[in-house]
Amino acid sequence: MMRILRSLPRTHKLLLLPVATMVTVLGAHKILTAVEDARHDRADQDTVLVPLDADAKPGVPSLALDRAPVTEAIQLASRARDATREPVPVSQLSASEIVDVSALAGQDEADAARAPRLDEGARHLAVVIGTVASGMLAGNERLVADATSYEDISEDELALFDDGPIALEEEIDADEPYVPEWRAYTVASGDTFAIMAQEHLGMGYSEVMALLEAMPESELLTQWRVGDHFEYQLDEQGELLALRLMKNAREGYLVERGDDGVEVADIERAGEATQRLYAGTVSGSFARSAQATGLTSAEVAELSHVLEKKLDFRRDTRRGDRFQVLVESDLIDGEHLDPRVLAVSYAGARMDLTLVRNAEDNRFYTPDGESLDPAFDRYPFAGHYRMSSPFNPRRHHPVTGRISPHKGTDFAMPSGTPVNAPADGRVERVGNHPAAGRYIVVRHDNGYKTRYLHLSRPLVSRGDRVTRGERIALSGNTGRSTGPHLHYEVLVNNRQVDAMKVELPESQGLSGEALAAFQRQAEPMLAALESGETGTVVARTEAEADAPDDES
Repeated sequence: MMRILRSLPRTHKLLLLPVATMVTVLGAHKILTAVEDARHDRADQDTVLVPLDADAKPGVPSLALDRAPVTEAIQLASRARDATREPVPVSQLSASEIVDVSALAGQDEADAARAPRLDEGARHLAVVIGTVASGMLAGNERLVADATSYEDISEDELALFDDGPIALEEEIDADEPYVPEWRAYTVASGDTFAIMAQEHLGMGYSEVMALLEAMPESELLTQWRVGDHFEYQLDEQGELLALRLMKNAREGYLVERGDDGVEVADIERAGEATQRLYAGTVSGSFARSAQATGLTSAEVAELSHVLEKKLDFRRDTRRGDRFQVLVESDLIDGEHLDPRVLAVSYAGARMDLTLVRNAEDNRFYTPDGESLDPAFDRYPFAGHYRMSSPFNPRRHHPVTGRISPHKGTDFAMPSGTPVNAPADGRVERVGNHPAAGRYIVVRHDNGYKTRYLHLSRPLVSRGDRVTRGERIALSGNTGRSTGPHLHYEVLVNNRQVDAMKVELPESQGLSGEALAAFQRQAEPMLAALESGETGTVVARTEAEADAPDDES
């Protein structure tokens, strides 16, 4: 033992037995406390955790001061803590706690004063956790006498706690206003709106029927398909606030529920205008070649309608001709909607053509401002001829005497009088009819049609391209007719109108400020056609596959 004592630092020698005694007395408890002279309020209490033995029992030791073993242990712990601050004279150690201190007799008081102190870890091992607050000090009358409170609590503050402690998070949640969220519902097999509305939207059967009656297109709710979806909002009671139904990416309906029932409003979403550029080579029919570039059927149809005003696809197109098309559409949720042809260029063996849409009137012009819709003449002939029978929906038939609508205008003229095309177009039909005699139908570039009946001789064939003022037939007296004349009809949207009163397009060429504005607008479109690049999305492909020649 003496060898062990000599090998230890001086302070450890002084503390060996007191610490061992403290651990022996208190080691069976989970949490122990020692007082750093708490009666005099001179220091904060330090807390450590002491490992327990396997057979340790739970609970906090009783620290009543009238129990000798615990009191003795506290005193020993206090003295151990003092030893961490300054050496404890040997004379103050009880004889029962020292085995042999003869080795220490030779130390003078100066050496003892310079004895090293415990490091922080050793000090904490000697200090057992601080006081258990007022419970262990209940016997100290001076502390009880000194106890006081410095908080001035009003009646209003006390009233706040009449129902118990306040849970702050719950109080904040209660004060926040309810904000409904949009939820999505996806239609599953067997779903019906009537049942779904009662189970998920808090609606009664009568309310469901009223909603279906208020909907402009009730089939959106009654003719469900698996996978369809819609969005809805509920109030705090779980009842319907609003319902959002989309027919497509752009259009839909918003249903809002109020005290007076439901209100339905239209929804129309605006997309982002996006340009795409397509390039291709004619190989076979123009329509198939255009579709091979990636253009949709609707875009190909619009492109063909634009070009056919100047280009005869059957006669003017050749294999190897090249074309470029600039298309604009509205991009909504990744889908291109409402495509519009902005510009087109065609470089062919028989014709070179460049056209640009004018935003002011939605018509196409050449870069020089020349219109595709030339002027339309009122009369399909030169000279002056008497009108023998005007347009009259309630005309009496000259033979039967019954009301027989006359949907054209008759001009009395000698057989063989030249008949001219009033505007550019293409011959759509040439035929012979028992009542109409020999006749011609021409479809013009502005969308109008004209018909010529009772002719003596057609001068064009089906599919021919005709220009304004070109001779197309000779008048006659064929079919069911009372004399030589020309029966002339103008059709708008395939409906006969009075050719002498209908509004006809005049020369649409641009000039002055209108031409300058158009050319400024056309500049970036022409640059895109020339460079093959747009400011947004470029879709450029070539139609290389061979296809048999046929009509578009």
